[in-house]
Amino acid sequence: MTDKVQEKTTVVIVGAGVAGLTAGTLLKRCGIDCIVLEQRTQEYVLQRQRAGNIEARAVRMFEKWGLAERVVGGWPYEGIVTLRIDGTPHLLREQMDDKAPGRLCPQQVLVLNLMVAYTEDGGDLRFEASDVTLHALDNEKPAVRYRDNQGVAHEISCDFIAGCDGDHGVSRASIPQGVLSKAEHRYGVSWVVVLTDVPTGRYPLMSVSDHGFAAQFPRGQDASRFYLQCAETDTVEDWSDARVAAEIKARCGEIEITEKDIVNKSIMPLYSVVYAPMRYGKLFLCGDAAHLVPPTSARGMNLAISDAETFVCAVRDFVQDGNAAGLAAYSDTCLERVWNYQDYAIWVTEMLHDAGDASIVGPFRREAARSRLYRLLTPSSTNKLFSDFMAGTV
Repeated sequence: MTDKVQEKTTVVIVGAGVAGLTAGTLLKRCGIDCIVLEQRTQEYVLQRQRAGNIEARAVRMFEKWGLAERVVGGWPYEGIVTLRIDGTPHLLREQMDDKAPGRLCPQQVLVLNLMVAYTEDGGDLRFEASDVTLHALDNEKPAVRYRDNQGVAHEISCDFIAGCDGDHGVSRASIPQGVLSKAEHRYGVSWVVVLTDVPTGRYPLMSVSDHGFAAQFPRGQDASRFYLQCAETDTVEDWSDARVAAEIKARCGEIEITEKDIVNKSIMPLYSVVYAPMRYGKLFLCGDAAHLVPPTSARGMNLAISDAETFVCAVRDFVQDGNAAGLAAYSDTCLERVWNYQDYAIWVTEMLHDAGDASIVGPFRREAARSRLYRLLTPSSTNKLFSDFMAGTV
């Protein structure tokens, strides 16, 4: 085995998902050197199927950085969802301003576009980085060590590390025991997540009924993903393709689906987590490495984008002007937004699930939840608050 390859850069970014590639792309726009390390192969990263709703605030952020045309894919989000309550369809219309709208953009499309923009701008992106370890995080010059796909050991000395490698990554695990607090909330339900070769209607669909909550969102021109409420203890084995198809028809109405249209399925428990602080020494946690929200809120990807920009602006101010205020405030700045959207996640998740099967929460909570749902259907203060959260402007 050869000696370590010794390298230097300003920022090492661990993880090539939305948070990592957003941070890398913005750093390159600032002229700041960085290296992005990703444990997985490029093929794996690009085929990961994830939800995609880029809020209007994030679209405007990419516009501000001159990147919107290069990285924001998908199609404009019209701010309209079909909401079925006991089989009756209603149009839920958000109150949208006349600025840049949000985008329905599958996460892998955004990741691909960010990857292309980052590398075209000269970014250093390294896949199949194994045995990644973080060192001297509380020192002036931390380091990241890893092995490349040829087994060669590298050590990168840097000024800052962005931990963008998700909930199970090495970044948060590198912080000493007892430094971080963990706050968690479980919603008591799970979803059957079903990828299908079934196109959506004109608008995304959400449905509540005695069968429970269900939703259908586009994943391309001729594909969609369904979400079906199920017991927290359910497993994939409890949901045959025949049962999935039958429940989609029962909950979502006039949708033509057969067992052969089902591509894959999995079980997703609904829960929220926040780790604090989001910084330890020269390590800054971004996105899922620091917090998780349930997909009902459609905010996970957008919080990752917001964290990345906050980190980049703080690094830019320090590198260019010697101003460390943004670095010192990073965790508090991010957590204010994170907790705001955790509150929104609880509101919308409990409203949609409580409004369905009364045998779970009882008739009182179901009727209260339905009252909130019906207020969403009118230009009320409830609808305005929901609209502002969806736009990312709260």
